[in-house]
Amino acid sequence: MGTIKTTNIEPIADNGTVTLGSSGDTFTMPSGVTVAGSMANTPSFFAYRTSSNQSFSQNTDTKIQFNTELYDTDNCFDNSTNYRFTPTTAGKYYISAGAYIDGSSLASPTGLKLYKNGSFYHTAFKHSAGIAGGHHIDNIVDFNGSSDYAEIFVRSGDSSPFVAYSAGATLATYFGAYKLIGV
Repeated sequence: MGTIKTTNIEPIADNGTVTLGSSGDTFTMPSGVTVAGSMANTPSFFAYRTSSNQSFSQNTDTKIQFNTELYDTDNCFDNSTNYRFTPTTAGKYYISAGAYIDGSSLASPTGLKLYKNGSFYHTAFKHSAGIAGGHHIDNIVDFNGSSDYAEIFVRSGDSSPFVAYSAGATLATYFGAYKLIGV
């Protein structure tokens, strides 16, 4: 078989259909190929906390300050002031966050909260003593692509609680999201 090289494929009629292959065919995309448009899982980002632990008040919802980005495809995450994800494309997004939380008493419920548009949306708590350690939260959230945003908060009944920062290759406290395709 031969190779077709072109810069644009369009249907003969306006708003027509172009069919690539038939049922059961496989199209291979070599490494390094970028898929743009509705088939891309973007906007997407991954951020984490570096440099120092973040202390917060006991029994108070406190926003985690994820201050370093590993990547941010569409500049939708603010890692310096609001620490929030505001996707610019409407759709369903997979959101994931984790934090290493510690305190001095280790006897109270502790966990993470996902906020959407400044209001509580979803939570993941451990309700037992000895809560120091990793906490994780994830969910699928609809965003309108213009004003909706997501933030991650922490809460603990422990005295002197703090969120540990990520050091070296250990990403102890992180927040990421990407647009789902096909839903």
